[in-house]
Amino acid sequence: MFRQRTKRLKGLSFNTMIPNILTMLALCAGMTAMRFGLNEKWEEAILSLTIAAILDSLDGRIARALRGTSKFGAELDSLSDFICFGVTPALLLYLWTMKTAGQWGWVLVLLFTVCCALRLARFNTDIEGPEPPSWTKNYFTGVPVPAGAGLVLLPMVISFQTDWDLVQQPFFVAIFIFAVSGLLVSQLPTYSFKSLRIQHRFILLTMLVVGLVAALAVSAPWLTLTIILIFYIISIPLGLQSYKRHKAKESRMAISPDQSITPEPKD
Repeated sequence: MFRQRTKRLKGLSFNTMIPNILTMLALCAGMTAMRFGLNEKWEEAILSLTIAAILDSLDGRIARALRGTSKFGAELDSLSDFICFGVTPALLLYLWTMKTAGQWGWVLVLLFTVCCALRLARFNTDIEGPEPPSWTKNYFTGVPVPAGAGLVLLPMVISFQTDWDLVQQPFFVAIFIFAVSGLLVSQLPTYSFKSLRIQHRFILLTMLVVGLVAALAVSAPWLTLTIILIFYIISIPLGLQSYKRHKAKESRMAISPDQSITPEPKD
């Protein structure tokens, strides 16, 4: 009789698990933001969602640095993004002010969640598509979901700093929901800061700016978050112009005639 051999499951190194652990922590932070929202602790909810965004921005970079990217990690990250930045902001906005708009308030926050789902689905299918030109890696198609969550919650963040009743009015928040939902599913190219490279001469200046932003975030967190979101809004038309320049340059290179002159054969 032959002894049947069973294959042992191969273990995973802890380094390859770090990105997935960060994704799970981001998911927990997003769910915690929901809990704070149900208790009407709005500042704590936005803080938890900010932590989720920071963790989400780190997991992919760490996965690529440790060469721990996997299909499982990509799917887990996509599901975490949908819950943290698609479902949580919609629930927070509904509980904060949109429930006073009745059924239309629910329809609007539902619209944002649906657009987030469509945006993530398109992103996942684009990854499996043909390889695009290398320069397109510097751009997203539409606004990414974490950025969309920040933009749609901007009225709430502003309300932490001012006593304006306008920012909490359902019709004002509805404008943000409509605009951000459209940006999520649009074909508008936006900057992707994943492959951003800092030139050597600007490294010291960049470190100084990061230090100032960190100090400002500790002393005035909501003002810092507002400034960051405003700068992102400003970057949207700048990204479009930069994309058009690259596209025009690629078109000129594609249609430019061959400059080489082939010598005619002698008799």
